[in-house]
Amino acid sequence: MATRVAIGNNKGGAKKSTHTVRLAEALAKAGKRVGVAEMDPQGNASRRLGWQDDPSKLTTSEAIEANAEGVAAQVWQPIGWQTEFADRITLLPARHTLEDRSLEAGQRGAYRRFAKALKGADNHLDYLLIDCQPSFGHLTQMALAAAHYAVASTECEHDSIGGAVKYRDFVAASGEDLANPDLSFLGIIVGGYDQRVGSQRGQLKGVRQIFGDDLWAVIPQRAVVAYADEHGLPLEQVPKSGASRAAFELLAERFMKEVPA
Repeated sequence: MATRVAIGNNKGGAKKSTHTVRLAEALAKAGKRVGVAEMDPQGNASRRLGWQDDPSKLTTSEAIEANAEGVAAQVWQPIGWQTEFADRITLLPARHTLEDRSLEAGQRGAYRRFAKALKGADNHLDYLLIDCQPSFGHLTQMALAAAHYAVASTECEHDSIGGAVKYRDFVAASGEDLANPDLSFLGIIVGGYDQRVGSQRGQLKGVRQIFGDDLWAVIPQRAVVAYADEHGLPLEQVPKSGASRAAFELLAERFMKEVPA
């Protein structure tokens, strides 16, 4: 199977979708076969990968609802980017109906249904990046039950960093409860960093103190990244994005070093 990494934070607006999509882009450019699984009903990662929704397309919601081994194989879809490496990224998309799966939380074995859907369905990939919902509810628990590792995403802001700490601690405490005792927390990515802002410089010091060597990357704030996210484009196609591409490529190098494929 692919090496599965759940990217999360207990707070919204923590750059989770941005980091999931841009890390997938950088890994694909490095020659890796990457899956992106959308486990957030907002569907931001799906849209940013250029996915065009229509009612006939299957999503993670239907894969989970089916409660059958390997059914995710029927849901993989190509992304909408037009680049030479786009065929190395494949998507399990989501729309708002994914929220309906939360209503099944009390059913027997419901927290393992995403893992069940993935069984044998990601063998063609090196990595599967799972974009988590900003909560510790049922959808995030399903993502962590299926993952091998967890990585936090944060902005340099007090509440966002606090959410990342809670995510790390939740992962450490939940492996046994999710029938996934080998689940481990590996690192944190800081995004949207503006060194001109004194409060952000202070918060970054705090991140370094809390996470130490587990701080994988500090991604500077750049308008080109926001533009690419807004328009569902690869950074490769956005003018003057060289510095941002380089930052995510360095992140991908650290990721490949820390996460065995």
